[in-house]
Amino acid sequence: MIAAVFVFAIMDASMKRLSDGFAPFQVAAMRCWSSLAILCAPIAWRRRWRELVPRSPWLHGARGVLGVVTLASFVYAVHVLSLSETYALFLCAPLLMTALSVPLRGERVAVQRWIAITAGLAGALLILRPTAAAGISMLAVGAAALSAVSYALSALLVPALSRSNDSTSMVFWSLAISGAGCAAFAAPAWREIPLHDAGWLVLVGVCGALGQFWLTEAFRLAPPSVVGPFEYTAILWAFAIDWLFWSAAPSRGLLLGAAVVIASGIYVIADERRQAKLALSPANAPP
Repeated sequence: MIAAVFVFAIMDASMKRLSDGFAPFQVAAMRCWSSLAILCAPIAWRRRWRELVPRSPWLHGARGVLGVVTLASFVYAVHVLSLSETYALFLCAPLLMTALSVPLRGERVAVQRWIAITAGLAGALLILRPTAAAGISMLAVGAAALSAVSYALSALLVPALSRSNDSTSMVFWSLAISGAGCAAFAAPAWREIPLHDAGWLVLVGVCGALGQFWLTEAFRLAPPSVVGPFEYTAILWAFAIDWLFWSAAPSRGLLLGAAVVIASGIYVIADERRQAKLALSPANAPP
């Protein structure tokens, strides 16, 4: 998860660079297809195409559609906002995963977790208030929020998919379906890719393929309560990248809001892990 978060930060910075000359759907499509090309290289070398046979195709399709929404809205948000602002809002996703597990999975969420979720969303408002005061587009803020919601929904599909699909298959079909969807939306205004942008595109592809595989593998091998907290290292990379490449320092409101969101998310994940351990303890075993 730490490795995935690091390469995703590099990929997102590269997409922010590409978004200066291309529409969000085209950037998202290029991200999917470049990553897919790099992913297919070792599969072709080892002749392991059989592993890509889709099982649970409807779930693959749903995850692909959610990928279109996640990528396109994220690219638009990161084009308008700083990487740090976009990440701070996007990091509400783990909180949303817990909240959405109630209607979608029928899970029960304790009162203290709902308090933590509410606090985390309040932290997002701390980020929004100075952003709105500075005249930054609220449409971009809404896009970041939409990206977080669709990502949370996509993550909730991974456990069901992993019962009959390995990580390579899940990543392949997620990229293929998302790439096709984004390309379809981008087709009317598709721009030719100049040679000087090819390096950025290769970097996006390499980082995207590695990050997608490591992220899927993390959720496959361990529950969100174990690997989830490490997603929050993303904000550290975002602060560093904004400062190094765009000379943008985080505001006090951004730092405070991000701290509240991260603290709330870690509490929710830690509480889930604690409840899971209690449920498995000998004292709670059936007679």
